[in-house]
Amino acid sequence: MKGKTKMMIAAIVVIMAGIYYYAAIPAINIHSSETWFFIMIFLVILAVLYLGRKKMNRYEIKENKVVKVFLGVVVVLGAVYLLGTLLSSPVVNAKKYQKLMTVKEGEFAKDVEELSFDKIPLLDKDTAALLGDRKMGSMVDMVSQFEADDIYSQINYKGNPVRVTPLKYANLIKWFTNQGEGIPAYIRINMANQSTELVKLKQGMKYTTSDHFNRNIYRHLRFAHPTYIYGELSFEIDENGDPYWIAPVKKFNIGLFGGETVGKVVICNAVTGKTKTYDVGNVPQWVDRVYSADLLVNLFDYYGTLKHGFFNSVLSQKDCLETTDGYNYLALNDDVWMYTGVTSVNGDQSNVGFVLANQRTMETKYYKVEGATESSAMSSAEGQVQNLKYEATFPLLLNIAGEPTYFVALKDDAGLVKKYAMVNVQKYQIVAIGDSVSQCQENYNELLLKNGVKEQEKDTRKEEEVSGKITKIAQAVLNGNSHYYLMLENSDAIYDVSVADIIDVIRCELGEQVTVTYKEDKDVNTVTKLNTGKDAKEKTDFDKEEADAQE
Repeated sequence: MKGKTKMMIAAIVVIMAGIYYYAAIPAINIHSSETWFFIMIFLVILAVLYLGRKKMNRYEIKENKVVKVFLGVVVVLGAVYLLGTLLSSPVVNAKKYQKLMTVKEGEFAKDVEELSFDKIPLLDKDTAALLGDRKMGSMVDMVSQFEADDIYSQINYKGNPVRVTPLKYANLIKWFTNQGEGIPAYIRINMANQSTELVKLKQGMKYTTSDHFNRNIYRHLRFAHPTYIYGELSFEIDENGDPYWIAPVKKFNIGLFGGETVGKVVICNAVTGKTKTYDVGNVPQWVDRVYSADLLVNLFDYYGTLKHGFFNSVLSQKDCLETTDGYNYLALNDDVWMYTGVTSVNGDQSNVGFVLANQRTMETKYYKVEGATESSAMSSAEGQVQNLKYEATFPLLLNIAGEPTYFVALKDDAGLVKKYAMVNVQKYQIVAIGDSVSQCQENYNELLLKNGVKEQEKDTRKEEEVSGKITKIAQAVLNGNSHYYLMLENSDAIYDVSVADIIDVIRCELGEQVTVTYKEDKDVNTVTKLNTGKDAKEKTDFDKEEADAQE
């Protein structure tokens, strides 16, 4: 009977341990806190089952050798865990923590090129999620079964800044009825032009965050690599649009639990579940997010605050720098870089610089540029439209005319972007507002000129002259000014005539002979002088006579 009881207890322990492991999926790794807690909980369960079988009083419990062994092991494990935590902390390893991230000083205008409007991400994650939900609402065949997941990873896709997120099962019943075919699509949002697509897949994604058993992506990765301690997962697509899960594997460089970075990366195909492990330095180019923004921020904070040891970072705080309260993303050279401001721990409401960190390689550059904090820039932008009560998003750092500039989107109560603002980092009283990005930049450049930050560029283009009959004519209004666009016979060039500068252009008609003096440009040529009618004919005849005389 006693043997059966022992076997029953052992079976109960194994079953309970198995259930706990399946639900919590801890890594079997000495560097994992979850592993230590799992062992200690397992020992406590054994002790409780043993005591329940013996039915002892308090005195007998205290004197029982088996109980003492259980308690002793738990106490020893707890003590080792606490000691390991202390010895792994910045308190005794300040120098090691400070050197976890290598930071180089950069030159802003050289490192950060001016982006064209179609490459600037205009939306934040909240607005992207709003667009994703609206897209799902329009998909009648899917909206009752699936929802958009809240991941919305920002990546570069074919040279464009986009956010992507998979769908998820709407509830347990919807999972049960659809899990055989899997998740049929993901959402892709272009952050520059705000176009939103529901990308349908030939085969459904079987490995997702919303599956409840073995195909749950966290459980699938744990069973594939029981010893790996995973960081924050991200959802990405390759250049063919195929969906993958990117799982960074934590590396602890200091003691048992300290100095976290990334040592490996597991890439899992969301459709087939196939996994492949890469060393952190050999990750494919299309992967954009190996190091999470939070990890990069923590590493830079160690670098900035621990230069003179831990106690200096707490007490005198000499030469201590730390990141500001927030970050954003910038697309550079087909990689995604995390941006955040840097301020002095003892400083006022201003930044002493900012940092850019590559989320794929951890390459980090620091730029010494004193100026406004992001929150100050947001307040300045909101102040320009305070009557509309628009809310500013966290700024994006851009290079506008060689100047570090905060780019801010202004949203209404519904979360939709209505206006844009540009705030000069160093002279944050310079704030430009526009209904479009191009208008905002034009207003910003005018303010830079007025405030002496930027000098008027000299027009070095040479004037040229051409004559011919008008074959096409069109009118447009640009920034409140009327312009006529002309095309002449035997030419593909377009000539831009400002009505404010050349009023006679309104008399021009199709087929009329004209002579234009212009400066050549990339898309359209700027007209500086226009001869029409009789003057143009006389000018043409004169040029012809001169040419004949020379012959």
